[in-house]
Amino acid sequence: MKRFTGFKLLIVDDNQHNLFTLRTLIERYMDLEILEATSGQQALDIAIKESDIDLIILDVQMPEMDGFQTASMLKIRKKTKDIPIIFLTAAFKTEEFQQKGYEVGGVDYLLKPIDDNQLLNKISTYFRLIEKERQMNLLLEQKVAERTAELAAAKQHLENILTHMGEALLVLNPEGKIDSANPAACQMLDYTEEDLQKMSIGDVFEEEEEEQAGAFFGTWLEALIRTGALSRIEARFIAKDNRRVPILFSRTAVTDSDGEISHIICIAKDMTGYTRAMDAATTVS
Repeated sequence: MKRFTGFKLLIVDDNQHNLFTLRTLIERYMDLEILEATSGQQALDIAIKESDIDLIILDVQMPEMDGFQTASMLKIRKKTKDIPIIFLTAAFKTEEFQQKGYEVGGVDYLLKPIDDNQLLNKISTYFRLIEKERQMNLLLEQKVAERTAELAAAKQHLENILTHMGEALLVLNPEGKIDSANPAACQMLDYTEEDLQKMSIGDVFEEEEEEQAGAFFGTWLEALIRTGALSRIEARFIAKDNRRVPILFSRTAVTDSDGEISHIICIAKDMTGYTRAMDAATTVS
């Protein structure tokens, strides 16, 4: 059974007989697409025009542009620089020329007359390496896609929780500006999230004790730096119509890798009903 279906090979030689011999040999054992070029310039044109050439077999001794020059031109182009090149030569057999072949980007340097088994083994080796690389890339892409789907699902799950949670949620930057708000916060304050993002926490929040007004955010930061969280604070939201909404308030600092506060998460529970019930109970007693 022939292998390497779907692979694409470019063979370059100025001698038509050599091209025919190469094609006949390779097609006898491999089921792949073979492109031919009879000059260095034609090889460049084909390599630039065609997509996904997997391997180039390049004759060294050619007129006008020899194999070394052709390889150099292929290696400076983004589209063709990573295509492996196997040099073939009948004339340039010394170690000096072999070294030059590797320096201009060749992965192998084979001498004519061609040893059929050696050439076929070389081609098979590079195709197997390419297959393995493609399999690894496919596996990596699958893992990335799976991880992306997991993160998207987790993000959607978190967004659903924040959207449907009964408590108001405000996320502040370290200067007290509102970065985001959940629907419960927007409903409690009667502002859109876009409106709230133009405001500071001091525009919609006040402590129970009047003497703390105006300086509370600085106190917050000091306490958050020390403890990381402040919980169950009785306070009030200031709604759009200037109503005071009694709340039970908690705030937590989120720090970055340097230990600096990057965000402050504020959660508020509407205590309006609870306050009314307490007032009624006090009246009855």
